Amino acid sequence: QVQLVESGGGLVQAGGSLRLSCAASRRTFSISTLGWYRQAPGKQRELVASITSSGSTTNYADSVKGRFTISRDTAKDTVDLQMNSLNPEDTAIYYCMITNSYGNAYWGQGTQVTVSS
Repeated sequence: QVQLVESGGGLVQAGGSLRLSCAASRRTFSISTLGWYRQAPGKQRELVASITSSGSTTNYADSVKGRFTISRDTAKDTVDLQMNSLNPEDTAIYYCMITNSYGNAYWGQGTQVTVSS
């Protein structure tokens, strides 16, 4: 079973930056996509950004375009999310997720990102 370990969450002021990282165990095979989701209190979980295993295709939520960058480091088995120009609306628990070619999804435990005004 795939194990995901997240890091990088924390508290920042508006306009600041954070870099989230999610490491997948090397037992993972046939990875199709990797992504970051977030969920704020009282809201549904939403896709923030996704990337194909090869890194050739990325997608971003409209609210984060131009501010967030998702990347894949195959050598380190990580998927990272660089978050710049953070604002209070970005406050949420952020989850990493990967899917394989069999349609299975694996989730990290979530890491809190809090942006103060």
